[in-house]
Amino acid sequence: MKGFVQAIQDGEKGMVFRNSVFLPFHLELLSVWIGKEMSLLAVPDLLTDFCEGNGQLAVREGEQYTNLVFRKGGDLRKELGRCKGHIILHAAEKGCDIFNEENRHYIKVCFTNRHVLEFELVEDPFYL
Repeated sequence: MKGFVQAIQDGEKGMVFRNSVFLPFHLELLSVWIGKEMSLLAVPDLLTDFCEGNGQLAVREGEQYTNLVFRKGGDLRKELGRCKGHIILHAAEKGCDIFNEENRHYIKVCFTNRHVLEFELVEDPFYL
């Protein structure tokens, strides 16, 4: 399976169903930010605990995908779609050295029409 950098450059799409996000790649997840773009005062939620039973986020890997289930979230498409917000994944390619800064990337997950997700690699998630 190709890495997420290549998948994003190739324009591969993901899916969202209520509180469940499907990514068409595997990754080493370091942190997740859920940000709303409605206000300059809005502070994104930062998730770093991906352990089983954490109550916030469940991570499941299929053969060709990664599934993120936001347990405390409602319908993400309604909450973040139509330019209301986004999800930022801080990640490294699966199996690479996460301690090497060049291997870590920020992935912006953008909600489009219907259940389709688009991805963008961003340099700095504070300046979107």
